[in-house]
Amino acid sequence: MARRSARRRPSSSAPLTLPAELPAGPVPISTGTAEVVRDPDFPQRVTLHVNGVPSSSLDLADPGFLDFEYMQQMAAFVALLPPGPLRVLHLGAAGSAFARHVEHERPGSRQLGVDLDARLLELVRTWFDLPRSPLLRLRADDAGRALASARDASYDVVVRDVFAGDRTPAHLVGTGFAAQAHRALRPGGILLVNCADKPPLATARREVASLAMAFGPGAAASGRLAAVAEPGILKGRRYGNLVLAAVRELPKDPPAGNQEGQRPGGPQDGAQGPVGHDEDTVRPDLRDPRLGRALRTLAVPATLLADDDAVAFAGTAAPLETPEP
Repeated sequence: MARRSARRRPSSSAPLTLPAELPAGPVPISTGTAEVVRDPDFPQRVTLHVNGVPSSSLDLADPGFLDFEYMQQMAAFVALLPPGPLRVLHLGAAGSAFARHVEHERPGSRQLGVDLDARLLELVRTWFDLPRSPLLRLRADDAGRALASARDASYDVVVRDVFAGDRTPAHLVGTGFAAQAHRALRPGGILLVNCADKPPLATARREVASLAMAFGPGAAASGRLAAVAEPGILKGRRYGNLVLAAVRELPKDPPAGNQEGQRPGGPQDGAQGPVGHDEDTVRPDLRDPRLGRALRTLAVPATLLADDDAVAFAGTAAPLETPEP
């Protein structure tokens, strides 16, 4: 489901070793098997395979490391948020590579990782150097149920990265899911969706249409809706991952554009509490040229579709309806 970025050698030539407790082969978990595969070129880099599918990639010596390209793209969106710790809900925890990155970049963040597999969560705590509770809590639960139980306006970021095989479960797709995520986000907070799709990207287009409906009229025109992928995926050349993003509007969100004299995502963008950001924060604008530049300069460059481009990408696609639980 996920592709890796170009590899770079560690700056240090010192010999690297892995903790002895890492398993040498598949181990049973609640939903099947998990295996930690060591990188032959970079000894401290490991990939967690769940039921044979690469699920998380970590560098045990570098908590800020992100190998999967879609996670690097998500990190570029998170960088638009005002500085300081965040409250983040991860739907689909697995090895918690992205949560580990967030804590590295924004120390003191409070994060909740949700995964259906209770045994897997126990094991990754043992295998990997993850932030401890309350910095990172891990909960064995259905992602949809966990999202529905979240308090209103309680998260700065909600990440959906859940798959059953090569598909996201139906109850985590569509307008109902998007509306629940919108409810759980604080004003100015951002939903990040990992959408795996194949040409002609019909599912991704319908997901963008679903986000546009749930996040309100003018979401694209006001810089609150975007899609990102490698050019080859957007041109329909192959199966791959797209990152979809939607921002919850502020109580007095302007219909389009940014407030005069304010730059989204910068230190001057409003007050923030000790963890998370309050409702006076100016929301991130997904048309921000810094975002497009950051995505273009990744090891594998990605294209940002925002504003009219996001509208054109969705086209006439009908929103998806989230089935009742």
